[in-house]
Amino acid sequence: MSTESKLREKMALHGHSLFERGYGCGSSGNISARIDDGFLITPTNSCMGRLDPARIAKLDHNGNHLSGDPPSKEAFLHLAMYGERTRETSIVHLHSTYSVAVSCLAGLNTDDVLPPITAYYVMRVGRLPLVPYYAPGDGQLAEAVRKLASKSRAMLLANHGPVIAGKNLDGAVYAAEELEETAKLYLLLNGRDTSFLTAEHVRDLHARFPS
Repeated sequence: MSTESKLREKMALHGHSLFERGYGCGSSGNISARIDDGFLITPTNSCMGRLDPARIAKLDHNGNHLSGDPPSKEAFLHLAMYGERTRETSIVHLHSTYSVAVSCLAGLNTDDVLPPITAYYVMRVGRLPLVPYYAPGDGQLAEAVRKLASKSRAMLLANHGPVIAGKNLDGAVYAAEELEETAKLYLLLNGRDTSFLTAEHVRDLHARFPS
């Protein structure tokens, strides 16, 4: 089996796992991976829980559709982020419940939405800026993502959901899962006196586990 075929299989397995555990519903969410001659991305209007590896869309480096089913209509988000995140090879975008709920709250710190609740959140996600709301498919969203991607591998789209890049597919998926669980913790703790990690704790984690 070729490297690309193995990657297609892995994308389908991760999609199924995310869907079965409630990280997406219907045809929401998409996964992509950078390959030598372009990108692979889940098709438009496809359910992550029932992906056919052979039908995953393949794009060239400019985003032109080469093979497979038509790509996700949010492919432009992935391409904008890849353009800035040259070290990352995979991106996960979810409409996961708790992250979307947080993205709808008023009064968020738009530079970094979630506080450092756990060490694993700091290590796997880090900074999480908020992207202003744009209607689905709005080309301005790509530019907004591009601007933030130069400084952060993760971001939260207002009233929409998270986008996060990883050095490999496993890393991107695990980071997306960590983000969703942290959003859940944040909502559970909201209104309670909470001890977050200190700035010193965060610096120590970055020194021990550089991204």
